[in-house]
Amino acid sequence: MAYARKIVVASALALGLTAAVATAASAAKLREWTVIGSESRGFTIAYPASVFVPRGDAQSEDGHVLVSRDGGARLVVGAFDNEDAATLGEYREQLLSDNYSGADLDYAPMKRRYFVISGTQGSMHFYERVSFTCGGRLINSWALLYPVSERHIYDPIVEAIARTYSPGAGRTGHCD
Repeated sequence: MAYARKIVVASALALGLTAAVATAASAAKLREWTVIGSESRGFTIAYPASVFVPRGDAQSEDGHVLVSRDGGARLVVGAFDNEDAATLGEYREQLLSDNYSGADLDYAPMKRRYFVISGTQGSMHFYERVSFTCGGRLINSWALLYPVSERHIYDPIVEAIARTYSPGAGRTGHCD
């Protein structure tokens, strides 16, 4: 068991993940991680390839949709222009209204440049992080939606994925 944990940690570190992510990956019994991102938007995120696979019809330079191998969970990541010039608070309220109406929130911090909303809506649990970059001109987000009955599986995965996420600031990282 200790040998297998070292392999998981070494594999995660080889992907450029931090020791904390590698340890979390090991704790969640995840075997291999894949890093995806967007060259034009600049974001990167890693996910456990033993759990998620890309949904072939939903991949683009601006975003990715991955589904769990059993089809019960979805990982969505992307970035797009803030065409309406919404503030972080306005966008948060719109997201809550449009996507999570009636949800029970259990974690919802709002910081200067990002917010997280996490909670339960019906039989699904969700965790979504939204970051505003480039002075609010670019909205970066990722979300994981999964059955409440499988929180014991996905909660550690959320924590591990969160540590790998880097919101983008365009191709050069300087918002040009």
